[in-house]
Amino acid sequence: MPGRAILWTSWAADGVFAVTAVPAALGVGALEGVAVGVAVGLFGVSIPVWVYGFGLAVARTARGDDVVVASLFFLQGSAPRRIQIELLGGLGACVVIAAATAVANPFGVLVPMLPLGLTGLWGARHGTYPPRRRTTEGPMKEGSPSG
Repeated sequence: MPGRAILWTSWAADGVFAVTAVPAALGVGALEGVAVGVAVGLFGVSIPVWVYGFGLAVARTARGDDVVVASLFFLQGSAPRRIQIELLGGLGACVVIAAATAVANPFGVLVPMLPLGLTGLWGARHGTYPPRRRTTEGPMKEGSPSG
């Protein structure tokens, strides 16, 4: 299965987030600082993941693939259903954990950026996209309804 490491990373990040955020939200004082550190750390990891994935998607578009937001980040029509369910399931689990623990750790609401970025990275690296359609119209003229 292509992108197995991306799938594993998404679920592993959810696990680490849950193991620190849930006990801290339930009052385990010793994990409060750890939960904040993990949340900020996972968000920090998401930034280069997003930049890299977006860069790959832009490069694919430049090569002629029709990459759009829905097919890149939600894998609509660009990934097998199993992959889509697994990656979006990880995102959903992360959102639930973040929502359930947000009062105790407001930084946790940043964590879902990582599984969403990993979904985009999977789409950019392994997704299948149709070729971009070429238009036969010339450049827009000044004064036209669109220009």
